[in-house]
Amino acid sequence: MIEAIIFDVDGTLAETEELHRRAFNETFAAIGVDWYWDRDDYRDLLTTTGGKERIARFLRHQKGDPAPMPVADIHRAKTERFVALMAEGEIGLRPGIGALIDEARRASVRLAIATTTSLPNVEALCRACFGAAASDIFEVIAAGDMVAEKKPSPQVYHLALRELGLSPDRAVALEDSLNGLRAAKAAGLRCIVSPGFYTRHEEFAGADRLVGCFSELGGLAGLEDLVAVD
Repeated sequence: MIEAIIFDVDGTLAETEELHRRAFNETFAAIGVDWYWDRDDYRDLLTTTGGKERIARFLRHQKGDPAPMPVADIHRAKTERFVALMAEGEIGLRPGIGALIDEARRASVRLAIATTTSLPNVEALCRACFGAAASDIFEVIAAGDMVAEKKPSPQVYHLALRELGLSPDRAVALEDSLNGLRAAKAAGLRCIVSPGFYTRHEEFAGADRLVGCFSELGGLAGLEDLVAVD
């Protein structure tokens, strides 16, 4: 039996990336810099995981050296804007996610998060989508600011498994991106992928199952069927 489901956040629990892009651009405007990330820019930047890392990459490309810019401060302001937008009701769970979480909780299947986003973003999303604290829904939360290396490194999944006290064969990961898939598989997990708006172009060779929507999984029974294949 599957004992735990480990969820990615951005693009998996909710289609957040367009809201992230908006928060970045509104922050850039607020601090008075002439930066603007269109959808093509952002799709490319998403191949680098982590908001601070994306800003630094952008600055290396545009300015040559991100060091003179307060990247951490800019990212902190962006996170505050993102949290505010979610609090205004600008976000919702992806189809199938809410039902799967409800079914898992009824069946005492443990729930965890493994994400490159920051803990404040996880908390804000849970408040917006569940009306509850993240810890009220998820037993374990492994966030990007808790590990040295972000996805595709498996570190955040290793952390989640360690906190759950489980071996990878007792859990399954849900992801939306190639970097997420690589991280989950490197941690020894089975991984189901449902691409999001910004990841539909990626190739997902190695996914244990690829679905257009998480509602296609068939709930816990579908997850158990995945485990039974092996």
